[in-house]
Amino acid sequence: MFQQKSYLAKQVGAHFFEIKGPNAPKWYIIDAKDQVVGRLASMIAKIIIGKHKTTYTPHVDTGDFVIVINADKVVFTRNKLDDKIYRDYSGYVSGLKERTARQMLATKPEEIITRAVWGMTNKSTLARHQVKKLKVYAGTEHPHASQQPTEVSAAAKYRSVFEKKAEFKKA
Repeated sequence: MFQQKSYLAKQVGAHFFEIKGPNAPKWYIIDAKDQVVGRLASMIAKIIIGKHKTTYTPHVDTGDFVIVINADKVVFTRNKLDDKIYRDYSGYVSGLKERTARQMLATKPEEIITRAVWGMTNKSTLARHQVKKLKVYAGTEHPHASQQPTEVSAAAKYRSVFEKKAEFKKA
């Protein structure tokens, strides 16, 4: 019996991805306003890893670039704003620094989305390279207009928390 041939992406030269051609990475922009952090991060992780493409290959970077704007307006569900703790350890005695999600949202809102996406990738050198394709900005301004990013509606896949609350109050 003959096996059907399948497409496997190839690593091109020193780069993890093709620079030009049909499989070259595209740029997408996502507005994070009123979106739940975990649901937004899972959608971003799929795009960065390349699982949304038919040419997905686990050992080759087939993903696309993602620009996230309005990172300071993300939403946490339930009590995670006060209960979720981000820990950083320097390796020295008493070098553990702990911050709540509320403190992180006030000081480093970009770091919240970056850490959430990193948590949804496999931990390897390829994943470190893939996470570099994530560009997160707290406001609406970004320097990537020349890449002509395509807008991805996060609300198309996941409705915002406020829409669900409004729908719940109507019923």
